[in-house]
Amino acid sequence: MSDALKPEITNRVKLLEEKFKNSGQDLGSYLDGLLYDRYLTYWDYIHLDVLLSLQVPKTHFPDEEIFITYHQITELYFKLILHEMKQIVGDGSLDSEILFTKIRRINCYVEALISSFEVMKNGMDKDQFLKFRMSLIPASGFQSVQFRMIEIYATPLCNLVNQECRNKYSEDSSIIEVYEELYWKSGATDAVTGEKTLTLKQFEERYNPRLLRISNELKENTIYHSYLKLSEKDRENEDLIGEMRRLDENINVNWGLAHYKTAYKYLSKDNKNDLKATGGTNWKQFLPPTFQKLSFFPSLWTSEELLNWGKSWVEELVNSEK
Repeated sequence: MSDALKPEITNRVKLLEEKFKNSGQDLGSYLDGLLYDRYLTYWDYIHLDVLLSLQVPKTHFPDEEIFITYHQITELYFKLILHEMKQIVGDGSLDSEILFTKIRRINCYVEALISSFEVMKNGMDKDQFLKFRMSLIPASGFQSVQFRMIEIYATPLCNLVNQECRNKYSEDSSIIEVYEELYWKSGATDAVTGEKTLTLKQFEERYNPRLLRISNELKENTIYHSYLKLSEKDRENEDLIGEMRRLDENINVNWGLAHYKTAYKYLSKDNKNDLKATGGTNWKQFLPPTFQKLSFFPSLWTSEELLNWGKSWVEELVNSEK
């Protein structure tokens, strides 16, 4: 049997020599490293032991582990969504096919989250939840900076302003001025006194500089802009339009519905005495899409569709509660 290397192996060795020639070490040193290195294992590759050590409940109630684990899973999905979004806005040669593929991936991530929210709605004992949640004050899912980043990556900042003053701002408006009117701030502000909740104060202190920096970096370079910069033919791609409309509804309608249903189950008592969310947010006014009427891609909807934004959501909620 010949010990001669196959031509394809010889070619790869030459390519490796070329790769490593400027590194300060020769190829032989790197081959030695491969000989001495351990085989990679699944648990080492994904840091399984570290991952499973990150669930640290604050109380002795068993179902708090479900609560904290699910929120960590959610943040990992948000990371995947942002991973795709960053590639979209950073691609200078984007066409409708690439954008369609990326948006479809994002929809898969979001829909996995929406369907899995049943874990939160039906996976915890209500009595346990109402007790252990009190140890979490003022922490709140409202403080998820990755979700705020997803919104900022998706659309011009002026589209995220409170509905009642949205027509006052445009893409030419000052980023700082627009940022102060973003809808989520009103969700954690006392409607009577105008005082910000501690939840919002904590969030702004930690993340305002980062979010303002990202907002400036993405000026005229959001996902929506990536679509608008396509050729006229590409912008008329029905499959792409369908995926973008689907993403708009998934995040701005269906994701809110999943949260609202869960909050309603655990926090709703009667019309006057609903329990507050841990962050003090007024969830009955903050979560419903019919109140916010947020759309990332407004030009992809008719005026009537935008006017009735979330109406089917209300019908679904009413039917589900019958």
